[in-house]
Amino acid sequence: MQPGGVPDMQQILAQAQKMQEQLVSAQEDLANAETTGTAGGGLVTATVSGAGELKALAIDPKVVDPEDVETLADLIVAAVRDASNAAQDLAQERMGPLAGGLGGLGLPGM
Repeated sequence: MQPGGVPDMQQILAQAQKMQEQLVSAQEDLANAETTGTAGGGLVTATVSGAGELKALAIDPKVVDPEDVETLADLIVAAVRDASNAAQDLAQERMGPLAGGLGGLGLPGM
């Protein structure tokens, strides 16, 4: 900090650069991460990327009943929702500290 309480611009720029690098690294880690969600006691399992893209869906043959397609559809939706929520939690966990870091730059109003 310079005299008069004015933040040192070089220090602020260095902090911003470091935060940018951390953010890019966290985004890359998140894109490579996968989360799973299940429904029906594990009869349906969905795998979602950290970015929220559905990567895989596994359905136990025991749950496939041509007479009751609605239950299967409900289980699929529940498994995908479970996996998506896990991906959002993971994103918050990895990106949250970085998003809050802007206040630490010493800039007024941040």
